[in-house]
Amino acid sequence: MKNQKESIRKMVSYLNNDEKDGGYWLPNIQRPFVWSEDQIERLFDSIMREYPISTLLVWRTKAEIRHRKFVDNYKQGLRLTDFYVPENNKAKMLILDGQQRLQSLFIGLKGSYEKKELYFDILSGESAAPEDVRYRFRFLSNYKAVFPWICFKEIVFYNGMPNRLADEVIAKADRELSDNDIARTTENVWKAIQMFVQHEALSYQELDSVDNPDAYTENDIVEIFIRANSGGTKLGKSDLLFSLLTSSWEDSDERMEELLDELNRPGYHFTRDFVLKTCLTLLGKGASYDIAKFRDGRTREAIIERWDEISAAISDVKDFLQGKTFIRTDRALPSYLGLIPIIYFRFKFPGKWGNISNLDSYILQTLLTGSFGGRPDTLIDKCTRRIDEISDFDVTGLFGVIRADGRSLEVTRDTILNTRYSSKDIHLLFNLWYRDFNYQPAYENNLPQVDHIFPQSLLKTVKDENPETGRRNILRYKTGFRDQIANCMLLRTQENGAGGKSDALPMQWFRDKDDEYLDLHLIPKDKTLWELDRFEDFIEARKRLILEKFQYLLQ
Repeated sequence: MKNQKESIRKMVSYLNNDEKDGGYWLPNIQRPFVWSEDQIERLFDSIMREYPISTLLVWRTKAEIRHRKFVDNYKQGLRLTDFYVPENNKAKMLILDGQQRLQSLFIGLKGSYEKKELYFDILSGESAAPEDVRYRFRFLSNYKAVFPWICFKEIVFYNGMPNRLADEVIAKADRELSDNDIARTTENVWKAIQMFVQHEALSYQELDSVDNPDAYTENDIVEIFIRANSGGTKLGKSDLLFSLLTSSWEDSDERMEELLDELNRPGYHFTRDFVLKTCLTLLGKGASYDIAKFRDGRTREAIIERWDEISAAISDVKDFLQGKTFIRTDRALPSYLGLIPIIYFRFKFPGKWGNISNLDSYILQTLLTGSFGGRPDTLIDKCTRRIDEISDFDVTGLFGVIRADGRSLEVTRDTILNTRYSSKDIHLLFNLWYRDFNYQPAYENNLPQVDHIFPQSLLKTVKDENPETGRRNILRYKTGFRDQIANCMLLRTQENGAGGKSDALPMQWFRDKDDEYLDLHLIPKDKTLWELDRFEDFIEARKRLILEKFQYLLQ
């Protein structure tokens, strides 16, 4: 193992450049780039402050390993498969640890983030607490960038003398600079060149399998990658498990992306984490994540061999949700894990899939009561064992398994009435409530929105007298009272926007509505309850209507 050092400008120029050591690339086992603009900006501040940024880990190899380019112009939704490089047996450098830092440097110095380039406040640099930003960086659109914001790549890749560059930067000022401003500008130009061009700020360890071909096998590299990354806070366990899978399945990224695209097209949010946990469960390995399961080559081979069956089982359950239940969007799906036993049954007994009774009851009660919340791996395993024992999806029996695990399935008055404005449960209940209300309209700008019937802005004006001071400055209706389901309704975006309901009181909004509209939204028809001073009476009357609506659910 060799220890190497390099300047940031040189290292960035090596990325995607096969003229330098065959180029520096990302192996397929690396996860997608996940850093935010703020994280990148803080990285540049750290470098300017001469903070260490940890050692990188690089593998020098001739192995025909699937690898990809670093992204220069980053934007949400990029597909990793678009950046793949043809496999070859030439010497090359693959980054095993440090992707997020190198990718951030590449975006900041060679590309853009959501069409914005990295700019540096050339007048920043005042002393700051360690947790605060001292050197200010921002991703800005070119037309918004005015002095003192200077495009940072123009500083780092300037090839003239630093003093001349400082003069050019000062000349861009839209005002006369003070002596202190001129001194700060000159100091920052020199500082940037020192830290990004002159100083060997990047250290990396090189694992050499070219000159020492027997030193590190591909299996060794995967193990090193896992150990190097397992302590990070951003890299989830599913990423590590997927790295083991991708090492033996060259089409893994494409197949996973295809499945997730198909699953999420209607508006759900299935994740790779969910798919991998489901894979383990369907193959009889148990729902809990354990790297040893993926180190077992037989598990990986089984996933690859049975991927089409696994994908079909997950897709069929998704189609059931979308086509035959009230759950048509991620906004009404508080938890996905309760779906795994259903997928298991579909996978193991496809011939019986169309004959399940009361499946919608199972989905509804487990979601409303949060039966699969927390850490449900053991519960998932118990449910799949029950399915195996009787070769059927017996909802009553599974409810018994769930209760025996110490989890509640009771839908009570409080379950419904304590649902709040910002919770996913409110969309679940509204999907039941508004059965014919399309949660996925043709126009995205007309998506349904949860709205306060009595506007928050007006309720906040209602104050009670403070007994200690005599002033009316105590808020009568706290957030929890304002946000309860009895003060919420579902509206189209167009209804709720400009020219729509906005902050109108019920007396104004409901005045011209017919009985069909009032019945749909469960609005008490006593118009005297629509006034602000009758808010509490309105809430009590509407609670009764809501409980009557959901009487069939109550235990």
